[in-house]
Amino acid sequence: MKNKKGWTCRDPRAVWRGHPKVTGVLIVALGKATKIIPLLLHMDKQYVCVMKVHGDFDKKKLRKIVSEFVGPIYQRPPLRSSVKRVIRVRKIYNIDILEIEGRRVLMKIGCESGTYIRKLCYDIGDVLGPGAHMEELRRTRVGHFTEKTSVTMYDILDAYKIWKEEKEEKFIRKVLLPVESAIESTPKIFIKDSAISALYHGASLAIPGIIGVETNINVGNMVALLSIRGELIGIGYALMTSNDMISKDRGLAVKPTAILVECIDYVKKKKFNIN
Repeated sequence: MKNKKGWTCRDPRAVWRGHPKVTGVLIVALGKATKIIPLLLHMDKQYVCVMKVHGDFDKKKLRKIVSEFVGPIYQRPPLRSSVKRVIRVRKIYNIDILEIEGRRVLMKIGCESGTYIRKLCYDIGDVLGPGAHMEELRRTRVGHFTEKTSVTMYDILDAYKIWKEEKEEKFIRKVLLPVESAIESTPKIFIKDSAISALYHGASLAIPGIIGVETNINVGNMVALLSIRGELIGIGYALMTSNDMISKDRGLAVKPTAILVECIDYVKKKKFNIN
């Protein structure tokens, strides 16, 4: 959904966490779908940012400096952050300067998850000389979710009101997406129904429980586990490559980190063919 400026977790009107200076795409998970939040946190991001430089500067020099920040960079999270302040590597895919007006610079930034844009602005200003800070930030993409596919909180409230008062589901179904929509760009492994019970009780996914694998899965990749009907069963980390999953007859293929279905509920659903 589209996060409005100024609404935060401290705002009594709001129902999500947020930063008052950040607007744009914000993914909200409900119910059992909250279990896949770790998957969402790993998605690449795209931002449009206003950086204010603290003094006069040469535009040509700025463009050259900005280009040097594309690629792997070192970042220490800022003081006001929720993570441990240790130096870490994050990848910047692109920085496009869209407009320069006075000391304000409008940029579009594509980056790896966990990149601090306000720290990036600070570092660019530091190298440039006068210093700089992030004045505004808009998140335009999270993974494959964009502003075009997002809705506002008002859209959600209107759809809920229509559903509650008129029992009309059409609008609320447009604003509430199925959990499977979150795994569009995630490598997928299709598993047998007989393997679901073992996963629910804490077992890792073994090769005999696999019926289909997408290519280009490497060890350590986060993968989505789906039933033969295409339902998201859970997520986990690959313990072997997709080639090994295809060529080997035995071994542990995936270590699950979250299982979304209740085993007994899934068995009942399958038995009575409930969609």
